[in-house]
Amino acid sequence: MNHHDEAIRRLASGFSAEFAEFCAGHEMMHDLMMDLATEFVETNIPIVAEDDQIDVASELMMAVTVTRV
Repeated sequence: MNHHDEAIRRLASGFSAEFAEFCAGHEMMHDLMMDLATEFVETNIPIVAEDDQIDVASELMMAVTVTRV
């Protein structure tokens, strides 16, 4: 790895926890996670009632957190 790439990696690493916190608290992340959870439920869980699909998707979304890797 060259010096430039190493510097970029270190800079991003230094801000990764702050970025995760930013994402976790951002309304767009909430909307995206809800969209993904809804799509997951529709594709993978055979629930017919739409209200129940939304409830399960909400629970799935709340069970996931954004953290630094």
